[in-house]
Amino acid sequence: MRMWYYEPCYHLPTNKNQVLPTNNHDHARSAILPAEVTKTALRLRYLIEECVPCELEEAEVTRPHNRVITGKVIKAAKEAGGPANRPCVVFCLLVVKDWFLHQASTELWDADLHQVRGVACEAIAKEIIETEEDVSYLLHSVLLKRFSTVVDGEPSAPVNVIEKAVDLHALMVIGSAGYQKCINYLWRGWLVQDEDDPTNFVEYKERDNTALLPHLDPDRMRAPIYQNALQMLISVAYLCLYSGAIHTMNRNGDLDFIEILLYIFTFGFIFDELTKLYKAGYHVLGFWNVFNNILYSLLMVSFALRLVAFSYSWEENDGATRRRYNELSYSFLSFAAPMFWGRLLLYLDSFRFFGAMLVVLKVMMKESVIFFALLAVVIIGFLQAFIGLDYADDMTGDASLFVIKAMANAIMQSPDFSGFERFSPPFGILLYYLFTFVVMVILLNVLIALYNSAYEDIYQNADNEYLALFSQRTMQFVRAPDENVFIAPFNLVEIFCLVIPFEWWLPKRQFERLNDVVMAVIYSPLLLCAAVFEMRSAKKIRANRRRGEDDGDTHEVWEQMAGQVDFEAEGWAAKVADSKSNVEEEPAVLEVRKLREEVDKLRELLESLGKKLGDKSDGESLV
Repeated sequence: MRMWYYEPCYHLPTNKNQVLPTNNHDHARSAILPAEVTKTALRLRYLIEECVPCELEEAEVTRPHNRVITGKVIKAAKEAGGPANRPCVVFCLLVVKDWFLHQASTELWDADLHQVRGVACEAIAKEIIETEEDVSYLLHSVLLKRFSTVVDGEPSAPVNVIEKAVDLHALMVIGSAGYQKCINYLWRGWLVQDEDDPTNFVEYKERDNTALLPHLDPDRMRAPIYQNALQMLISVAYLCLYSGAIHTMNRNGDLDFIEILLYIFTFGFIFDELTKLYKAGYHVLGFWNVFNNILYSLLMVSFALRLVAFSYSWEENDGATRRRYNELSYSFLSFAAPMFWGRLLLYLDSFRFFGAMLVVLKVMMKESVIFFALLAVVIIGFLQAFIGLDYADDMTGDASLFVIKAMANAIMQSPDFSGFERFSPPFGILLYYLFTFVVMVILLNVLIALYNSAYEDIYQNADNEYLALFSQRTMQFVRAPDENVFIAPFNLVEIFCLVIPFEWWLPKRQFERLNDVVMAVIYSPLLLCAAVFEMRSAKKIRANRRRGEDDGDTHEVWEQMAGQVDFEAEGWAAKVADSKSNVEEEPAVLEVRKLREEVDKLRELLESLGKKLGDKSDGESLV
């Protein structure tokens, strides 16, 4: 079954007798005792409260080399858990940030203070991640190990730093180099989940193998990069099937091969959505789930109307009815065209341009809630007023449709003032003028201001927002995995050709082997392309290892001759050291330090001079 993403990471129920297979984190355990993790978080919370005792500007906390988050604070944070609990410090900082955000929402009088403290938690966590030199320890012990805290006397669901940062939308942590290195390894499939324990991540052993055969493994379909590529291909094929079906209308109502494939794909996607809802509950529902469900509902209505049309023959009495249902079916199918094309954006968010745009659209949709809430109140109030005027005038109340249409035109900035003169003059026309003013001048400008604010906020952090979206995309495939990756519509093959007829009686080892064979057949073209891609990557990995660099590094042009230049021997390093400025500290601080050194020298000079004068006066008095 295809992997999915939901937040937060809840424990999902399991049942050995269920038809659909699951593979979740029910047996996950915290790498460190939850009580110890909670104590470490409490120590860090006390540290943050002492370091940020009052409201500060966020720039004072996030600016490099600031006076709030100093090197001593970073060192103290690293030591909060002691040597034994050191790996959970970054996770605890995110937990503390979550605490501060909750406190900011409940204690509005100190919301700014708590929000700044949450930012301080992120700043410290980012500094710890970026200053960690042991990459293996950072990836396996700090970022990917799962930890729990104690909530109401019970351990919470264990999550790792990667998941926690995505849940909290911690942009500073997500934008750190170490975090993105981990995401890159997960995306490429260089870090994979252990088959025996899916909550544990291990290195992909064959990533430096330059042979083709070892990479032709169906398990490589678990890598997010290949699942994302396949989903994009399926989405394009789905769109092509829809275009073929909509432009080849069958007047007789028969289903052709393209339409049959279109509805088979749709059934596969519907089963996928139902599987996610069955396993994860309502927590899985999001904007794209609702969007897709509306699209699939329109297609199912179209399909149902086609079946109704089939129930009528082409005889004289039934021919017109069959034709009418057939045309109505195509009308629903045509109505879904904008959603079909909009659905492509769901699979293009891994590209930076589309990713940043989708983040902006998502925030704008959230901001629109305020506008539509105000608009609903205004519409209801004025609609009741217009209907009341109609009743007061002629007691018919038959102008509701006209009023609703006129109000809709005003909202779309095309008001029509004709016809309101008959609503209890002059009250009707004055009321419509007032409604138009409120909607077009006040509410629409409020909406534009909200959109502008959302756009500026996102594009100020466009890079980090894209990295956050890409990290979330990666976690869709990694967070709640299944043993066998059958992406819709191939999930129909798994359900009806593997699970139902074989899983309940076939031994587990043989059933897994059968799944691998079927996956190898279905994904053979993509597996071959992936194997060739990984062969080339293996050559780059070996070249990087020969140079002593990281596996994912790229040998840039300016690095190719770097080993042939010795800055120390040439004296260039000393010249640069004399010419560079100290950007780590403020110029005023540097000047004060120079002045202090001169004052210290002057004090020493005066003290030595005073001592000499004292010795001389003592000598003269003795004489």
